[in-house]
Amino acid sequence: MRQTLARRAVITTAVLGLALATAPTVAHAGAGPKSNKPVNVTLTVQGPDGLLFKGKVRTKGHDVTTATGGTHKCDGTNGAANPSAVPTPTSALDDAARTNYFGWDGTWYASFDDFSVDSVKNVDGGSAAYWNVSVNGTPTPVGGCQFKLKAGDQVAFTWTAF
Repeated sequence: MRQTLARRAVITTAVLGLALATAPTVAHAGAGPKSNKPVNVTLTVQGPDGLLFKGKVRTKGHDVTTATGGTHKCDGTNGAANPSAVPTPTSALDDAARTNYFGWDGTWYASFDDFSVDSVKNVDGGSAAYWNVSVNGTPTPVGGCQFKLKAGDQVAFTWTAF
């Protein structure tokens, strides 16, 4: 009888411990402050022949419109990458272009729920190159409308030959 009571106590403790350990995760999954507050980042655009743009940009996730791709959200919720809107590298490029009066274009890929940057300041990647997106020196593992930026991040769009 004592062995049965001891076994029940251990099982009950284990189940209760598991329930308590997972409860905060479940309870807070949808909670939290909105994260689409504007952040200041440094944006660098490096073309094949040199620097095309470098400067501080204040950005948050927003709809982006390009001549080739049309208008689509670019707020980090793309591809279900983040649960709520956040600042992104492509929104930073878009804000820099609007604020500093230069153009950029990108193709929208519905299958990726993201833009592919095709040209910046009339510098086109064409079939020989693409615009690589990196944050803090590391290529982003997801598209430019999916990666969450933090204040102070170093964002780079770099013309990269195949």
